[in-house]
Formats: sequence, C-alpha cells, structure tokens
Amino acid sequence: MQFGVFTVGDVTPDPATGRVPTDAERVKAMMTIALKAEEVGLDVFALGEHHNPPFVPSSPTTMLGWIAARTSRLLLSTATTLITTNDPVKIAEDYAMLQTLADGRVDLMLGRGNTGPVYPWFGQDIRNGIALAVENYALLRRLWREDVVDWEGKFRTPLSGFTATPRPLDGVPPFVWHGSIRSPEIAEQAAYYGDGFFANHIFWPKEHTQRMVGLYRRRFEHYGHGSADQAIVGLGGQVFMRKNSQDAKNEFRPYFDNAPVYGHGPSLEDFSAQTPLTVGSPQEVIDRTLTFREYVGDYQRQLFLVDHAGLPLKTVLEQLDMLGEEVVPVLRKEFAIGRPEHVPDAPTHESLKEKA
Repeated sequence: MQFGVFTVGDVTPDPATGRVPTDAERVKAMMTIALKAEEVGLDVFALGEHHNPPFVPSSPTTMLGWIAARTSRLLLSTATTLITTNDPVKIAEDYAMLQTLADGRVDLMLGRGNTGPVYPWFGQDIRNGIALAVENYALLRRLWREDVVDWEGKFRTPLSGFTATPRPLDGVPPFVWHGSIRSPEIAEQAAYYGDGFFANHIFWPKEHTQRMVGLYRRRFEHYGHGSADQAIVGLGGQVFMRKNSQDAKNEFRPYFDNAPVYGHGPSLEDFSAQTPLTVGSPQEVIDRTLTFREYVGDYQRQLFLVDHAGLPLKTVLEQLDMLGEEVVPVLRKEFAIGRPEHVPDAPTHESLKEKA
C-alpha cells in the first residue's frame, strides 16, 4: 500500500492566536510539508486545486514541479484536478511535462471540485458537470495515447490533426484516479476505463463510502478489468494525534470548532463517531484506519489530511513525525497480513511501463 498526505491548501485563522497566514506563507508551508513527508518515509504528497479564497493551490503543477526538483522518491499527485473547468488539452500537456520533470513520479486525481461558482469563472455551466467530466476525460485519454488526434465534442472547439506535447514519459500516461464524494457516475467512469477510484472519506459515514466503493468494484469487474477485489481503490482520512488521547482532543477542538467546512456544526465527538475523523493517540489512529479494510476491502492508497483548519506548521510537522515513526510502519505491516496475492499494488510509472 501507499501512504501519504493530501492538502486542500486552506488559509484559515489560527483560533489559538487569531493570526491569519499570508498566501505566501501558506504556499511555502505546503512545500515544507511535502519535503517533510518524504523525510519521514511517506509515499505520496497530494495537492488540491482551488481558484477561490480561502484556498491558495490554483496551480498544482507549478508547486508539484518545485517539489519534484527537491525530492527523489516521493510520488506527487493531485487531490483534485478539475476535469470539468480545465481544458483537457492543457491538462494533457501540463501533466506530461510534470511527469517528465519528475521522472515519472506523478499521477493525478480528477474531480469536479466543491465550489459551484468555479464553473462560470471558466466559462462553463454547473448543470453540465457530469457531462463535462465524461467528455473531457474521454478526450484527455486520447491526447495521451494517440500521437495525432481528430476530435469533435460538445463543450470545446474541435481538434484537427492535433498533437499534445510533450508526449507522456516512456509512452506511458500518468495513472488517473477519479475522485468523488457522492457521485455514482464518477465511480462508473473509473470502472469503465479500469482507472483508480478515490473516495474522499472525510465528510460521510462509512456506509456511504462502502456503497460507492462497492459500486466501483462491481462495475470494474463488469467491464472485464479483473475481479472486483482487484479494482484500484484509494481512501482519504483525517487525523490529529498526541501521545495522550485527551490532550489531542483538547488541542484540536478549537480548530475543529472553527474549521471553514465543518466548524460551528456537530461536536467533535459526534463528527468523529459519524465519519472517519480520528483525534487521539497514534494507536487509536492505527486501530481506526485498520477498520477501513473491513468495509472497502483490500485497497491501494491511504492519504491523511493533517494540515487544515489553521493548524500551525510546527504542529503539522509534529503530526508527520508521528505518522512516519509510529503509525505508517504499523499500518504497512498490518495491512499486508492476509492480503491476497492477486490484489495488485498501487500503480506506479515503472509498473505501468512494464505492462505497456
């Protein structure tokens, strides 16, 4: 399995001090987090894409390119690449360039985002969200796999004899995860192409995640890509740790209560009971994460959100130390127990190149 962290890049006041970081401070903090992720032995750093305050990651390839130049092992991914409002030609070229710069250490997660106004900002209609995701990805796949593309669709101008440059590294396109919180059409899309499916797994109860992953697995098998348990699944997760469980809750509570997404809503205890959020000791995070396999089966990638809601960078780096030293080594060992040999590992550039 691959383990890592993902960030949404929110710029949020620290409720303990009232201070709001500048955009530049937040950008540089995310860079520091990525380098720390490699240092502590994590596998993946994933970055969201947003075009509105309070978020700053408007250009994931720019930041991931910087990180690629300063790392040697870390797999670089997106936590969302907006397939609906980005031109698929631009996605094809940007990520092939990033893939080349990073020597193949790149994949991406396609999504529709969680901000409705982003559609008109980029000249689209939110009512076409699913149709845009389907059509744009169909074109993106062709741009990566065909040297010369003739194409005509509904949502962009036609292409005639077009070649996207640079070509994918070694002729192998980056692996694609289709990310979705609530849309079965996206699980269907991932299954149709035999791509990965990433369940955000933060805001919803486990029963919802189980249904979405189960649908993807069944349809993956239906389309002839392998058995259901060979489908490529990734999960999100959200944690905050201290050596003592009560200390973790006491420290994290003001951040939870004032978070831009779920603040001023359910209590920390209620939200933790109803979703995969885990606030406690490293052992509690281990125990809770190991239960995920009970309702989604053996899966390939686990990403944790650790840097949101105004948490200071010092605190986030301490969280990464605990993940790397105390949590992930145990999870690697435990998740390997009983894992069937026919269940694949998460795809990498090297493994995809061998199959090409």
